[in-house]
Amino acid sequence: MSNERWRKRVLGDRRLAPETLMMGYGYDPFLSERSLKPPIFHTSTFVFRTAEDGKEFFELAYGLRQKRPNEEPGLIYSRINNPDLEMLEDRLVIWDEAEDNLVFASGMAAISTTLWAYARPGSAVVHSGPVYGGTDFLLKRILPQFGVNPIEFPAEGGTKAMEEAVDRARELAPVAALYLETPANPTNGLVDIGRARELADGLGGPEGRRTVVIVDNTFLGPLFQTPIAHGADLVVTSLTKYVGGHSDLIAGGCSGTTAALDPIRGMRTILGTMCDPHTGWLLMRSLETLKLRMTAAAEGARKVAEFLSGHPRVASVWYLGFLPEDHPDRPLFERQCKSAGSTFAFEVKGGEPEAFAVLNRLEVIKLAVSLGGTETLASHPASMTHSDIPHEEQLRLGITPALIRLSVGIENPDDLIADLDQALKA
Repeated sequence: MSNERWRKRVLGDRRLAPETLMMGYGYDPFLSERSLKPPIFHTSTFVFRTAEDGKEFFELAYGLRQKRPNEEPGLIYSRINNPDLEMLEDRLVIWDEAEDNLVFASGMAAISTTLWAYARPGSAVVHSGPVYGGTDFLLKRILPQFGVNPIEFPAEGGTKAMEEAVDRARELAPVAALYLETPANPTNGLVDIGRARELADGLGGPEGRRTVVIVDNTFLGPLFQTPIAHGADLVVTSLTKYVGGHSDLIAGGCSGTTAALDPIRGMRTILGTMCDPHTGWLLMRSLETLKLRMTAAAEGARKVAEFLSGHPRVASVWYLGFLPEDHPDRPLFERQCKSAGSTFAFEVKGGEPEAFAVLNRLEVIKLAVSLGGTETLASHPASMTHSDIPHEEQLRLGITPALIRLSVGIENPDDLIADLDQALKA
């Protein structure tokens, strides 16, 4: 769908910004009847010009030969490739500062396919905690059924906790991956990606492979954190969240080097976990306003967090922008993150009944899981997104019954403050 003219990232000696490139990067209008926007390629299969073309396309798709210089993969079947998905992947590469990208049917499809591609029976995955509830279930309940050993360390434990977990894993099994969720969901705990890279370089993965560093970047999204720049091999993201950003689709992405993505690409083809063309088209639409939405939401979140931090019925606010100058995570936050983002948690004084009372009285803010949408959402992690985690473990990870997670949207923040104020007064 594209040629080099439509993949230019510079204008003279000026490097074009990502938000500019989102308006058409990778798309040639003259290949689509001069349509300003890409059409939706609703097709299961593609017609070959010749049998020889079909043979060559399949050889490349199935890794039967090396890609020739400047060769573009030929279109075969939408489970393997599709023009909408290829354009979307080109644009996600720009935000993630990566070499390549793959898109999936959901964030969990991206995470699970990535881990299936690297983990092997008898190997270990060292991971931070807490992680998203679905990821936690995959790591602790599903992968062990296939002989994969999860070894957790608390994000709040700093680099020492990660180092100790790596030492335990080293004694147990080859380490397939260091899996980090930073900032953590829902506590905003931070993990040092650079230190994880150093530790991974001293390990060996299964079957002689290199131990990969995988970072779930969903909480800050591609605008406010670029894990690859800090040493990550692979970045997984729930594109449902900020990238989609309108609470009307489900998708996931994985960025990295082409070499690191190759085993995942093959696994995606066989498992069929790819994104569909219509969702890919919707994501391209949303990428055009990503910076505007995320910037507005982050500005609103700071105002809401400042209000909550001074409220007499709020016990604590877990907002990254409030880390004290002498906090051990402060230098890491300043080095690794470009913003505090717009999703954070706060604790009410009391427990679950008091948290539920606040949630039940909200009128402008919606009571729903997910985050990164245009509308503000509130949820109760302990009984919702992280409910499969045992209570004692929840408490160890900082997920208390009084904790409420807030994803601030793009409404007027003063209206959100008024809504929270009336709910808290109840």
